[in-house]
Amino acid sequence: MPPVTQNKSASTSRRVWQLAWPSILSNLLFTTVGFLHIKIVAGLGTSAVAAVTTGHRVFFLVQAILMGVSVAATALIARHWGAGQVARAELVTWTTLLMSIALAAALSVPVLVAPLGIAGLFGLDPETTASAAGFIFWLGVFNVFSAVNMMLGTALRAIGDVITPLWYLFYSSVLNILFAYSLAFGVGPLPAFGVAGVALGGSFGAFLVTTVFLWQWWRGRYNLKALKKRAIDWVTARQLVSIGAPAVLEQGIVQLAFLVFFAIVARYGTTAYAAYGIGISLVSFSIVVGFGFGIAAATLVGQQLGAAKPELAVKAGWRSLRMAVIAMVIFSLLLVVFAGDLARFMIDDPEVVRLTVVFIYIIALVQPIMACEFTLAGALRGAGDTRFPLLATLCGIMLGRLLPAWLAASLGLSVYWIFAVMILDYCIKAALLVVRFRSGNWLDIRISPAKFGNLATSIDSDKKNT
Repeated sequence: MPPVTQNKSASTSRRVWQLAWPSILSNLLFTTVGFLHIKIVAGLGTSAVAAVTTGHRVFFLVQAILMGVSVAATALIARHWGAGQVARAELVTWTTLLMSIALAAALSVPVLVAPLGIAGLFGLDPETTASAAGFIFWLGVFNVFSAVNMMLGTALRAIGDVITPLWYLFYSSVLNILFAYSLAFGVGPLPAFGVAGVALGGSFGAFLVTTVFLWQWWRGRYNLKALKKRAIDWVTARQLVSIGAPAVLEQGIVQLAFLVFFAIVARYGTTAYAAYGIGISLVSFSIVVGFGFGIAAATLVGQQLGAAKPELAVKAGWRSLRMAVIAMVIFSLLLVVFAGDLARFMIDDPEVVRLTVVFIYIIALVQPIMACEFTLAGALRGAGDTRFPLLATLCGIMLGRLLPAWLAASLGLSVYWIFAVMILDYCIKAALLVVRFRSGNWLDIRISPAKFGNLATSIDSDKKNT
């Protein structure tokens, strides 16, 4: 291989890693919070663990819809930033923030009005359902602030600033756990709220950090400034909807499918349900590594396409995939080796421990395949191709997970078969995404920088005058 090619390859790897490692740490912090939420309530019994698992799943559904908006924001901001169009990147950021606040508020309504009805959809016993309802309610109270934090972090990552969101997430995670523990067990003068206290305390701690994050951005402390305009640019909003709608739909389908899958697992009893929840929280430490490389791929692909360098966009996608596979395999091996110890650390119930270990073994088999989904889907979304990942997700979820799981449960097969169907799900999605990325058709997707309204023209003028 010629030296110049080696230099380019090394440069691509360094850039992928520079963007990926802070995102990986951010996702690990986020996963650690969920992990510790379960650990905090584990002493309260299996029912409490199942309640927190349910609450997290509902929260992920709400957050997943907002993540669809962030996908569109990443594609647009990264492309405009790569093309040197700072004002337009700031306009997209402003529009995204306003849209996400409105969407988060709307999504909070059913969570606040009918938390018991939502928790009841999982078919759990009355005690677990009531505890889950309290957890869901308090997460809903702070949902708007979660959306603000997500969108500000997304915007900064899209321009390559992955360190600032990482620091805020670190402080948020620390306060989240401190307040969650304090309100769960009533430390000092604080009352003990049990399971609900985990959600209330954790969300309040995160709210404090989000307030500082928003204030600093508003004061212009970052490279991406706040526009402070009362109007919203509807042309930009429509473009965000056009790109983001498939991603929103995809995330909504994924999370709804997970809810259905959880309901199928719940048919095998609280023990199996708790084991699945604990297993997910443990395996997530490996999964979020793939998410980190997916974020790096999306950012680099968007920036390189914005800079009119499609060959570097392709290279960034493949390099992200290779690095993700290596990292996820290493993490999964560690999880397999320490599966029993980790499960026993989380809970004392021997049957829950046994089922959790089995779940970890099964999911560890598909870590390289999951890396394909996370990185290549991220690369496609960074290019603005959000429709094909939606198609791949639909095929995997319906044909590879829900239908086989339903059949296995109907035939009275063991819960092991329910866990194992996830292998087929990830295989289908990975195969479709590899074919799509190799085809190069996603390179033809155009995001025209001229499609902006009067507000964008005004902002460009303001920038030139200053």
